[in-house]
Amino acid sequence: MADTKRFEGYGVLVTGAARGIGAAIARRLADEGARVLLTDADPAEVARTAGALRELGLTAEALTCDVADRTSVEAAVAHAVDTFGSLDVLVNCAASCTPDTPLFEDGPDDAWERDLDITLTGTYRCCRAALPHLAASGRGAVVSIGSVNALQDFGNHAYSAAKAGLLSLTRTMAAHVAGRGVRVNLVVPGTVRTSAWEGRDEELETMRALYPLGRVGEPDDIAAAVAFLASREAAWITGTALTVDGGVTAVNTGFLRATRQERDI
Repeated sequence: MADTKRFEGYGVLVTGAARGIGAAIARRLADEGARVLLTDADPAEVARTAGALRELGLTAEALTCDVADRTSVEAAVAHAVDTFGSLDVLVNCAASCTPDTPLFEDGPDDAWERDLDITLTGTYRCCRAALPHLAASGRGAVVSIGSVNALQDFGNHAYSAAKAGLLSLTRTMAAHVAGRGVRVNLVVPGTVRTSAWEGRDEELETMRALYPLGRVGEPDDIAAAVAFLASREAAWITGTALTVDGGVTAVNTGFLRATRQERDI
């Protein structure tokens, strides 16, 4: 359990909260005193995750929400406000990532559109619905989950383009809503060990060696960054992208090893 209660009395909505990073964020904020509405397109799993938090004595509710549907998003925001009396923090974690086709030109339109609609436009929908309530709270904050895919080529064309769009949306929205007292920031994770990597331990081990800090990320690493940016400790931070990636975008480990090997020969 956290030693601090930075979010005592806060109403929080987290999208994509059924598992992985979203679930860790929901737990971290609830652990610090927030009343959290966990939303996800998977009703059974999000209900299970919220139930597990309640068993720990935390305040957590679950609601099915499809961020690709405006009505569903608006209903989720209204539910959070009705249940908690306010909405102080919105965390946008819902995303879609479709594997690339072997040839770029073979990529189907529907996969491209789905990844952008959920990852980028879904975040836009959530921000649009939540903004009046965030402004009314007097301490409103938006934290979205980006990706190092927005910064370098790690594959997944549509997902990467959507995450790059979040960088721009974060900056432009931050400027637009600053006068209303709402802060907007982005957390940019590297590889994080979630259920998406289940059964792929060898791949993770290969990746671990490429990270200067010697490991891939854990969901709690990202949750800690989100908690900081959402808190009043970050009261003078807006429009920024906080990279939480073990140094992978700062250091080209593979290149350094190759050049060192050449010098050793």
